[in-house]
Amino acid sequence: MTDNGNHRTPIFEGLSLEEPSILTISFASDPTASLGVKLCNHDNGLTNEMFLPGYASVGGMLDGETLARKHGVKVGDYIVAVNGEGFRRFPPDFQDENLKDITEGLDLINLSVENGNGKAAGGQGEEITDKEKEQRERDLKGRVVTGKKSGGEVYEKLLARIREIKTTKSPANPLLISLERYMWDSRVHSWSRFLSARNGNVPEAMTLIQGHERWRNEFFPIDLTEPSLQKLLKAHAVSEIDIESEEEEEKAPVVYIDFAKLQAMGVESDSLSIDVVKAFVVYTETLLSKSSDPRGPKTSQFVDLTGVSFKQGLQPGVLKKLYATFEPNYPETLEKMVLYPVPKIMVRVVNAMLSFVNEHTRKKFIITDDLVLVCKELGWNLKEIETCGSVNGYMK
Repeated sequence: MTDNGNHRTPIFEGLSLEEPSILTISFASDPTASLGVKLCNHDNGLTNEMFLPGYASVGGMLDGETLARKHGVKVGDYIVAVNGEGFRRFPPDFQDENLKDITEGLDLINLSVENGNGKAAGGQGEEITDKEKEQRERDLKGRVVTGKKSGGEVYEKLLARIREIKTTKSPANPLLISLERYMWDSRVHSWSRFLSARNGNVPEAMTLIQGHERWRNEFFPIDLTEPSLQKLLKAHAVSEIDIESEEEEEKAPVVYIDFAKLQAMGVESDSLSIDVVKAFVVYTETLLSKSSDPRGPKTSQFVDLTGVSFKQGLQPGVLKKLYATFEPNYPETLEKMVLYPVPKIMVRVVNAMLSFVNEHTRKKFIITDDLVLVCKELGWNLKEIETCGSVNGYMK
């Protein structure tokens, strides 16, 4: 379902936008405070940085009650300005007044952003209109800064500017850090994935990401009220499987596919296979959008083969169609792909049936009848599954 104001609609729009949200972190209450984050340097002259709006992002959150936590900063947010002075790689595509401000715990009504010298945006003694002042402030905040290709110069300038303002401890000009937050599938976050999928080949990666953007425009929205799709979803033939984890380390959420149910519903028909792809995309998008780090969202996939007769032959046609959608549109988001249970004597046969999958992706496949191994790889609580008798029983 898609939120539309206070109403939920049965139209799934896809869960990513190019348009960012904005945050403003003020140090007025404590000029000497630390932001409370670990920064990542994106001033390295690398091709995977070409769509990043700034030269520093939040790479991690420090423990405790920090300014970052107070104001809602998250991993993946980009610093784009300091006290109204832009430190951008390229000009902004959107004006701040048209963007959603998601800053928490900040008095935006009384917030005043001056330039780095604590003066108005006009020159000393210069009289300018309010409209001209607003435009100059907008231009300054959208300022593009470039450095040497060897990297590091702009990042160091950014840090130096932050230190300089903090050192003055001026109540009239407290440190203000402007950040932008982008969704998981925006070019800001997805470009490095598409580039990696094409082994660093920029033209090929650009072709791939442009194809993905065309696909999004054509594939969405999905009408979740379509009877055939509703039947598939209500049968839980494709769904999310949420099993308690035994590990502290965060594991990728799992998209569940009940292959026996799909076969019983006539999965090889064109109409049903399209619905399977739609359901698969809905769950994949939903789980990827919930990632705690939009720079590297992951899902795993579990194909439940309980009740599938291998003697009659596993029909891989629907898996081919899922792969044809997943591989070019969600590169580098697959953590694990588990096919279970597969008898040991059939592992080689199933592997041969999956020959259409590229070698890089096949390394993430686990084809087994060992439930202990499955739980270890996916981080599942074995006892919770055994209580239900099987993974298939857990899903009923």
